[in-house]
Amino acid sequence: MVGMGSPSAMTTLPNQTGAPAAPAVDCAARVRVHPWAATSLGSAEAWDPVVRATVDVLLASPVPMALAYGDDHVLVYNDAYAELLGDRHPAALGRPGAEVFGEQWQAPGVGGVIEDVYRTGQPFLEAETQVAVARGSAGQVEQASFTRGHSVVRDAHGAVVGVLTVAAETTQVTRRLQSLGDLTAKLAAALTIDDVARVVLAYAMTSFDVDHCVFAVDDGPAFRYVRRIRGEMMDEADERLPPLWKRIGNDPASPLVAAAQTGRPLFQPDGSPLAKIATDRHERRIRALAAMPLRTASLVGALTMGYRTAHTWLPAERALLYAAAELVAQAAERARRFEAQHGTAQLLQRSMLPEHLPELERFRIAARYDVGVDGNAAGGDFYDAFELTDGRLAIVLGDVAGHDVRAAAVMGQVRAALRALALTDPAPGTVLTGLDRLVTSLGAESRNEEIFVTVVYGVLDLADGTLTVASAGHPPPVVRRPGTDGGPATAELVGVPPGAPLGLGGQWHTASLRLEPGDSILLFSDGVVERRHRPLSEGLADLVAAAAAANSGDPRNLCSLATAAVAGRTDDDVAVLAVERAVALSRSATMLVPAEPTGPSRVRQWMSARLREWAVPEPVIGAAILCTSELTTNALLHAGTPAQVHIDLSAERLLVSVADTGTRGSVTRARTDTLSSRGRGLGLIEELTDAWGTDPTVRGSTVWFEMLIPPR
Repeated sequence: MVGMGSPSAMTTLPNQTGAPAAPAVDCAARVRVHPWAATSLGSAEAWDPVVRATVDVLLASPVPMALAYGDDHVLVYNDAYAELLGDRHPAALGRPGAEVFGEQWQAPGVGGVIEDVYRTGQPFLEAETQVAVARGSAGQVEQASFTRGHSVVRDAHGAVVGVLTVAAETTQVTRRLQSLGDLTAKLAAALTIDDVARVVLAYAMTSFDVDHCVFAVDDGPAFRYVRRIRGEMMDEADERLPPLWKRIGNDPASPLVAAAQTGRPLFQPDGSPLAKIATDRHERRIRALAAMPLRTASLVGALTMGYRTAHTWLPAERALLYAAAELVAQAAERARRFEAQHGTAQLLQRSMLPEHLPELERFRIAARYDVGVDGNAAGGDFYDAFELTDGRLAIVLGDVAGHDVRAAAVMGQVRAALRALALTDPAPGTVLTGLDRLVTSLGAESRNEEIFVTVVYGVLDLADGTLTVASAGHPPPVVRRPGTDGGPATAELVGVPPGAPLGLGGQWHTASLRLEPGDSILLFSDGVVERRHRPLSEGLADLVAAAAAANSGDPRNLCSLATAAVAGRTDDDVAVLAVERAVALSRSATMLVPAEPTGPSRVRQWMSARLREWAVPEPVIGAAILCTSELTTNALLHAGTPAQVHIDLSAERLLVSVADTGTRGSVTRARTDTLSSRGRGLGLIEELTDAWGTDPTVRGSTVWFEMLIPPR
């Protein structure tokens, strides 16, 4: 048959006539030897020229095509269409469609479409159809998406003699479009550049199945980037940790830099696109690369995807990459704007809070501040602790209503005024009266009578532990006392006479109590205990219960417990300040650990020497060194800054804290449940310590743990 091609030299199979058959996968050879005379098509030598040309085109096409000829729709198809037929091939060749598909022929979108086009002569396009296709040598069946076009075939006289079906598989395109929708949703929820990086890298690896992906944004005169490669070990904890950013200069040989700076995409189907700038074997193995610029009014960056084999970047794939790059660029710009606003608001907030609390021989002090739901806004909560001129200690915790820069500014004025008043005359009544006048003046000056400020303020005598405290509309403190004769600890609200908030011209009365060795006092903002749809009394009761159930009265531990004591989410900021009167003098030491691989080893040696010098029991030493090494490694690896390790030993407990001064690529701290590069840190800390927690600050974060010292 002219134009049908010659039979392949491959192994042949018997056909219906017993003559040698063409190879199982070569439909052209099968068509050539098929007994067409027994079908409505008739002998191949007598085929109409148009039908012959249609069959020639069909057999030469790489996309699935089939001709349904005549009133009985005898099938002629190519190799690609044979794959869709599965085990119906090769018996389907030359047989009527109704016989091949049986009852399925009557199903919507199968025989009915062919018959309608054949009868009416009108072409029909099926936008997308799900077809079960057997894939691979194992014949695994999977659902694939196809777009099918049906058009009539007319003979040389113009009569309709058949229907030609062309099927274009759109499975990959469909899945990528679906993944593009998922990308849009996930990017909408990404707050920081770290979040955007995690989303983008996961999208590229899963949707495009690439071997190498890089996301980069401008960082001053250069760029910083994060990379993902195929086969990289990434567990659930790694996915939540801050990505490990690296820096790259303005090297014009880098496709990433070229795309970012010029704003033009680069598509290389084969070659060595990263050979000149490769830093390891993974980059040297990349042969095909796409580099998409990420450009907005305030951001310049790039996204690259690479394969270790040659890869043709088809128009549809390029269009998808253009769309994805546009989404990523917009998300990265939003994230950068959020980080700038978030950092400014938080720096404003933190700059008005004390950077260091007093270090005293017989008293320990700790504080914690957690932003509310809107971490992008400044708030009005504040705390302070400072030594007075007569040697006593002033402690204060207050709340200015509002979550904006104005509230933070008022908070700063109140805190500064309180210090000035207390250093002149520390009596609680005098200090609150002076603050009341200040708030009244601020309200009149701004012509706003709605400035609402509450404060609890106390003066602690460091010699005998006597605390005199007064409240201006603020919740009363909680006092925790250890149990006597081995009994359980107790906690209760201090009976402070209620007073009016500042600015209302009220009068304030004081309450006094004595902190014995082992006792602790906890000051807190209303965000700790207030919850929607719950009485305030329930929140206060939960806080008191949590304080009583604490393993110790250590102030850092109490602050951590207080912020999580009441179930449910709060929309308000949370501030807590705790002071403990120590049973005995404690010993402490601090080490600054450089951000280098030998850091954890140095910490272990230093800590081992100190704890043995202090005669700490060996079981405690071993567990403490293991936990400290884990926290130090985490800080150095994922914060990328030097770490400060502080140990404090008292008669009843060992307290260890590891502080860093930032995280890579983010002004927000990593979640506390993502310790360790392999996710084992959290379980280790929980298993070996009696209490642990994190103290977030804009200057970094501190992770600490406490171990009780067994009685000798």
